[in-house]
Amino acid sequence: MHPGGSEPDEAEEHTTGDRRDATAIVGDPPAGAVPDTETSTTVAPPPDAKKVRRKDRKAKGPLSFLRELPVLLLVAFLLALLIKTFLIQAFYIPSASMENTLLIGDRVLVNKLVYRFHPPRRGDIIVFEDPHPPAEPHRNPASAFLHWLTEGLGVSNSPQKDFIKRVIALPGETIEIQQGQVFINGKPIGEPYLNPIKDLSSYPPTKIPADRLFVMGDNRANSNDSRRELGLIPFDKVVGRAFVIIWPPSRIQWLHGT
Repeated sequence: MHPGGSEPDEAEEHTTGDRRDATAIVGDPPAGAVPDTETSTTVAPPPDAKKVRRKDRKAKGPLSFLRELPVLLLVAFLLALLIKTFLIQAFYIPSASMENTLLIGDRVLVNKLVYRFHPPRRGDIIVFEDPHPPAEPHRNPASAFLHWLTEGLGVSNSPQKDFIKRVIALPGETIEIQQGQVFINGKPIGEPYLNPIKDLSSYPPTKIPADRLFVMGDNRANSNDSRRELGLIPFDKVVGRAFVIIWPPSRIQWLHGT
């Protein structure tokens, strides 16, 4: 021991050496290592917005539209077919029986839904199927669907004829015609829509049964209607009510009752 109780210098030297070694181990990174600051702050470059927009335009270009076109046409066709079947249908006027209200060549729109909410009314112009149709050939389900589809497209025609007339007498009423004047339940009715060419025929008093309609054309002198072969029209033969003339453009107008 050294005088004064001091520790040997060798011990001091050993302590100092150990401290240097620890500092070297902790402070010096291994060779070839990448500092943490570089890895933690590295960020991927942002996408080029202009390139993204150009890709979007290419995806929505003419080729994309052409790919979607068959689907769009199919959807449009199915919607048109559903509308024609259940809501509204156009009809062509082939005869002079409704002159001068409807002329040959006019096209009218028929509301096929209206009589689900109320029955036909006097003065309504209605389209109805032939109450005495010819027998149709038997079709299996596939053939019947194909016929319905082609008829909706206008490729084929139904053997059944459609007629357009005006409702004159309703169920439970008694109609009589005396030299062209119509009486309902014994009272004359006004008919401002009649063709100027007078019809002076008569019809005996007839009571209209339930679910039947008595119809006549506005051109009474030239109309096959309930007075003749057609007879009374069952409700279930009524297609709908004509409400507007859509063709030709010079004839576009709403159709009203009495």
